[in-house]
Amino acid sequence: MRYTQLFERYRDVVLLVARVLLVILFVVFGWDKFLNFSGTVSYMESAGLPFATLAAASALIMELVVGVAILLGFYTRPLALALAVYTLITALIGHRFWALTGGLRFDTVIHFYKNVSIAGGLLLLCLSGPGKYSLDKR
Repeated sequence: MRYTQLFERYRDVVLLVARVLLVILFVVFGWDKFLNFSGTVSYMESAGLPFATLAAASALIMELVVGVAILLGFYTRPLALALAVYTLITALIGHRFWALTGGLRFDTVIHFYKNVSIAGGLLLLCLSGPGKYSLDKR
C-alpha cells in the first residue's frame, strides 16, 4: 500500500489526533485560568495590560471554550482561524523577546516561535476541516 493510500485510509483519525494535539495546551492552560481567575487577572495587571479583567476573560474563553469546541470538532474552521489569530496576538503581546536580553530572551524566543508554529497548525486545520470524527460532520 502506498503512503498516500495509507494516509487517505486513516485521514480522519490523523485529523482527530491533530485536533487533540493542537488544542491540549489551550485546554490545560484555559482550565488553569478558570480555576485561578483572580490570579490570571493579577498576572495580566502585572504585565501592564489595560482592562486586565476583560483580557483574562478573553483568554479564558479563547483557550478553554474555543479549545474544547475545536477538540470536539464544533465550528472547527472558523474557530481554528480565530484561535490562530489569538495565538499570534498572544505571541506579540506576551513573548516580546526583542525587548529582553540574556537567558530570559532565549526562553521567550522559544515561546514566541512556539506560538507562531501552533498558529500555523491551526491555519492548516482551518483549511483541512475536522474530519469525520467531529460534531461538524454529524
